[in-house]
Amino acid sequence: MTRFAIIGFGEVGGLFARDLRAGGADAIHAFDVQEAARERARASGATLHASAAEAAAAAEVVFVAVTAGSALAAAGSLAGGLAGAPLVVDVNSVSPSTKIANGRAVEEAGGRYVEAAVMASVPPKGLRTPILLGGPHAAAFMEAMAPFGMDLKPYSEEIGRASSVKMCRSVMVKGLEALTTECLLAARHYGVEADVLRSLSDTLPHEDWRGLARYVISRALLHGKRRAEEMREVARTVEEAGVAPLLSAPIAERQDWAAARGREMGPALLATTDLDALLDGLAEAMHRKQAAE
Repeated sequence: MTRFAIIGFGEVGGLFARDLRAGGADAIHAFDVQEAARERARASGATLHASAAEAAAAAEVVFVAVTAGSALAAAGSLAGGLAGAPLVVDVNSVSPSTKIANGRAVEEAGGRYVEAAVMASVPPKGLRTPILLGGPHAAAFMEAMAPFGMDLKPYSEEIGRASSVKMCRSVMVKGLEALTTECLLAARHYGVEADVLRSLSDTLPHEDWRGLARYVISRALLHGKRRAEEMREVARTVEEAGVAPLLSAPIAERQDWAAARGREMGPALLATTDLDALLDGLAEAMHRKQAAE
């Protein structure tokens, strides 16, 4: 299969398109509602379409990579474009119940739904990021993608189980981003961040806690909006398990907060490899916001 569609041309969609092209894809069709994403799709050489259904109709494999809050609407928007029974690969970070609803929408419209739980940050591995697969069409998708070297693992034929792994993991991963941001902002204020990081290295061994802290804080600043939507799906997942999401829900709030501060800081500061500079810029943005209120 060499004709692909990508619904949602954000960071994940763009990296997938790049790697599909490098792997020999004949055609990449794209749709996104955001003009900036549409420009990225044009610049990548993808064929841009006026609707998700139109893009899907031109493809054998359709990757749906939108924000968590748009996932159900995106699945529904494919109706009318699935008459050729393409494989529809849902890489969105959403709750098991949302995946089940997405799968139902795709199958009723004629597509073959594949649940995909992306188990690590897509940069730097792109298309080769580890992915757990769910549903009866996982084997067909693995066969179709064999030439592209994807890191795929079938997890369950039952839709939702692979995503339950992803969502429960996100409590820890996105929580680490929120905790690190809050911890080191306060530590920087008191001038004790070096000692805090040294203590963390002793308690939770890592070869480069400064580098890890800079990375996880910057990810929230750059992608907090998307992460906040994911964490609301995580909170739903936790709640549906009968566990009160006492931490998952506030993590979403901190991710939203980080996204807003990131927009105020500007791209040069967000790209810095200097943890101190990043914390100072974040603190300045926080104080400006507090003064304005």
